[in-house]
Amino acid sequence: MTDDARIADVLSQVTTATITTILLKKGLRNVWLRGTRPLRPGQPRRVGRAFTLRFVPAREDLATPESWSSPKSTRAAIEAMPEGCIAVVDAMGVTDAGIFGDILCARMQKKGVAALVTDGVVRDLAGVLAAGLPVWCQGAAAPPSVAGLTFVNWQEPIACGGVAVYPDDLIVVDDDGAVLVPAALAEEVATLGPEQERFESWIMGEVQAGAALPGLYPPNAENKARYEAARRG
Repeated sequence: MTDDARIADVLSQVTTATITTILLKKGLRNVWLRGTRPLRPGQPRRVGRAFTLRFVPAREDLATPESWSSPKSTRAAIEAMPEGCIAVVDAMGVTDAGIFGDILCARMQKKGVAALVTDGVVRDLAGVLAAGLPVWCQGAAAPPSVAGLTFVNWQEPIACGGVAVYPDDLIVVDDDGAVLVPAALAEEVATLGPEQERFESWIMGEVQAGAALPGLYPPNAENKARYEAARRG
């Protein structure tokens, strides 16, 4: 198993809420991509390297249907996406122009892209849902991307949902939205995540047994010792 596959396998069992707590302890507060909600309830948690795409405001001479055939287009970007990546699209929070529709999402699904994440919206909602590509976004709108946006490039640093995303950063998505894990911290988060989940599961058990929160969450020395004994036992 490659390092990427191992990390993805581990983090697929760790919630985005837990990951944000771990990163907060590392000093990173701005890692949750605003506006990235699951398009379909109950989508499975996905983990993958970020493949970034960037839009800027529409300019009438550039944002045209003809631009879809340009060598620098969303179509070309999709063909460059590797299997297992998560496409992260900077749509500047625009919600009245759909960045991708059913055909583009179907192609991404066919290529093995793990998910699409954007602070914008998609179009052709029924077709996008039918394509089966997991999508996190702000919803749907009928107009095409060129009605409000100009596509400029892929695989460069972007801002998505107010978060700086660099190509190959790790992205984790679940029901709470999308969270960025800086590439340099991916291994450490994968190490800390499962232990944090075990610890919080133990705390939940104590709460369900009637324990009060002070001294339990966060734990004092006595409860830390009790947890360690339970973990060893």
